[in-house]
Amino acid sequence: MASRPAPAARVVITGLGAVSAAGWGQVPLWRALRAGSTAIGSFDRFDNSRQRSHVAGQAPAGPPSEYHRPAQWARLSYSDRFALFAAQEAVSQAGFAAPLPGAGCYLGSSTAGLFESEAFVRELFLDSGRRGRLWQMASHQLNGPGDAVARALGITGPVETHSSACASSALAIEAAFRALRDGEVDLAVAGGSDSLCAVTYSGFNALRAVDPLPCRPFREGRSGTSLGEGAGILVMERLDHALARGAEPLAELLGVGSSCDANHMTAPHPEGRGAALAMTRAIEDAGMGPEQVGHVNSHGTGTPLNDASEWAALVATFGERARTLPVTATKSIVGHLLGSSGALEAVATVMCLRAGCAHPTAGEGDLDATFEIDLVRSEPRALDACSPAISTSLGFGGANAALVLGPWSAA
Repeated sequence: MASRPAPAARVVITGLGAVSAAGWGQVPLWRALRAGSTAIGSFDRFDNSRQRSHVAGQAPAGPPSEYHRPAQWARLSYSDRFALFAAQEAVSQAGFAAPLPGAGCYLGSSTAGLFESEAFVRELFLDSGRRGRLWQMASHQLNGPGDAVARALGITGPVETHSSACASSALAIEAAFRALRDGEVDLAVAGGSDSLCAVTYSGFNALRAVDPLPCRPFREGRSGTSLGEGAGILVMERLDHALARGAEPLAELLGVGSSCDANHMTAPHPEGRGAALAMTRAIEDAGMGPEQVGHVNSHGTGTPLNDASEWAALVATFGERARTLPVTATKSIVGHLLGSSGALEAVATVMCLRAGCAHPTAGEGDLDATFEIDLVRSEPRALDACSPAISTSLGFGGANAALVLGPWSAA
């Protein structure tokens, strides 16, 4: 049982893990982020020949040959595999080894094993009555990635799955943060995992929310997002717990905030009210003012409505300063990871804080003239070494989450 700390206990990040279209692990992700080069392109996970768009951020075949695949690997969904690899990478960097009794696991997902369920149905009804494999249907449960991580790492504390569209994994990180700060756990594995599948790809195409080219957030002529897949995992600890074992934190999670637009099933509030409220709550939770935020890792999907709404939210939150605040958009590089996007972008934000620079946003063309946004382009932008960042996740149904992340400082 974790000891109960004071309500204001600090929460730090001691490990990171990632899988994305850039590759398996942190190293290929940071390489792509720093270069501002998109990993979105043609893909072959499923037949997309009859779709309106034909690009996505598909993770490379993997994992790397040196990775020791657990015995159950063959029966894990893509989402489970992404989550497990990223979690093991993060836990290793944090200096832990399984089992992790008493730790918590908080993951977000929106597709989980839906790709495998599609294969089951296709084999059963379209492939001459071939009998599908039952594990494919079992993997459809949204709690699959979190359960796979908990089993592999011997996590015996709370295991929670959050599914609120594109805000899912950011909300999971928020839940882990509150559990740590309130003393429910001393250690948490938090993040999200999702894989490409035909249902979501077709749905976004039916909504005409995808761009036939790799997405270009905040650019003139953009016409939608690009879907991606992968996982982002953070190992989070109470500061006293990390220091007691001699760990050196990578960054600090300073505050969290969430809200709902209560506006529309898919369209964001045109004035960005819900997004602004989530950011304001996160900044206030961090005990700081908006003038202290050094840069923004935006939700930045590249859809006309979302970019306009998010810009309005930035202006509402930061006022005139929104026009000079560096903004970057990770989705331009790895695609929109749906429920796991917030976690992967939190990983990217921590990487930027540690490197002292905001990664450039991929894409060509002029900025949309209706925004006076300071979008980081072409090359990394140097950041104030002491300034925190805010990462936003804005989902269908108006679910919003914001995370304030700061560089590690013992002061």
